[in-house]
Amino acid sequence: MIRTLKEAFKIKELRRAILWTLALLFIYRVGCWIPCPGLNLAEFAEISSSGFMNLLSSITGGALSKGAILALGVSPYISASIIIQLLSIAIPSWERLAREGGDEGRKRIAFYTKIAALVLALVQAISIVVAYKDILNTKMFGFEVHPAVVGTMVTTILVAGSMFTYWLGEKITSFGISNGVSLLIFVGILSSAGSAILQNLVSIFQGDLNQIGTLVLFLVALVLVFGFIVFIDLAERKVPVSYAKQIKGRKMYGGQNTHIPVRINATGVMPIIFATSILAFPQLLMSMFWPTSTFYGWYSRYMGTGTIPYLVVAAILILFFSYFWATVQFNPDDISRNIQQNGGFIPGIRPGKPTSQYLKKVSNRITLFGAIFLTIIFIVPSLIFASIGSGESLINAFSTTGLLIVVSVAIELDKQLEANMMMRNYRGFLK
Repeated sequence: MIRTLKEAFKIKELRRAILWTLALLFIYRVGCWIPCPGLNLAEFAEISSSGFMNLLSSITGGALSKGAILALGVSPYISASIIIQLLSIAIPSWERLAREGGDEGRKRIAFYTKIAALVLALVQAISIVVAYKDILNTKMFGFEVHPAVVGTMVTTILVAGSMFTYWLGEKITSFGISNGVSLLIFVGILSSAGSAILQNLVSIFQGDLNQIGTLVLFLVALVLVFGFIVFIDLAERKVPVSYAKQIKGRKMYGGQNTHIPVRINATGVMPIIFATSILAFPQLLMSMFWPTSTFYGWYSRYMGTGTIPYLVVAAILILFFSYFWATVQFNPDDISRNIQQNGGFIPGIRPGKPTSQYLKKVSNRITLFGAIFLTIIFIVPSLIFASIGSGESLINAFSTTGLLIVVSVAIELDKQLEANMMMRNYRGFLK
């Protein structure tokens, strides 16, 4: 990765794109530190320093716990994109638009996603203002301001900050390298992780020497988990495909062998996001609106994050959503049809329906291993980190979802840089 960056800086276009990316990421990080007027930052930081608010804050690089203007980050856009993708499957007209609409269809889907992101950002901002209306700072510039005016101002700033964050992601995609939204999440997670490690180092320098062994064990476990994630993330099953020779006019086409790569973890982090979102939503809702209720105490004790029932239900949901998301991304019928139309075949398998059935069987088997991997990586690292006694800040900063996102974005960034260098430097083909 470091060698790839060094080589990329030697190319003028890539150097400009990298500098654009760094500049826009810097603007995003600055926005994560600018406080939102109207919030009592001390009380808001204390409330959001534990539970789900702390977990959500780790994705934004601590912007939520700081009460910053970019506190919502890109989470409304991510939720909106997931909803729109699911609706594209459920609504036939949207499915045709996504598959057959071409560039115009993709623009329409992107427009629907932006509208949904705006609505979700508005809902989240209003929820925060309503849930924490008691800590709104109504005294501004020496004057007492009506709470409704302050609430409206805070809601407007949070929604504008969320849409500005999405705009930054789009600009990174257009002028920089890799996917902008993914890089914003990547930087936010790394920032939270760095802050958590820094807190432990500060504790060590202040005389808490017991933290040295804990931090070393945690980093060793983290490296092993990272290595395991990278190993599985790059693993794939190559289904061989052969193309028959065809003579058209005076030219001969085909006659080559290739393969269809079927990744073990083709679904990525999406099944974990779906599962944790479904399980987290009731607890998040109750913690914001009914924090003192008896049912909330019972739910947190027996169904809260880290409990045995929570892990069992999460594992079942991850298995289910792994197969669901695999069927969304991998369509054996379309792949079989494309292979047959181009004169190709899988050795030992007849073209047409037998090829589709074979691809479906391979996909189901690979998806099973991918689902088991996601279940293991969701449960085991959390138990290991908790048994080490690394503290809630480190566990939240290095959550399973965060680890998978960091690995996926880093690998994708490296591939994007290598692909761009390959387009601008052809000497590698001659060696």
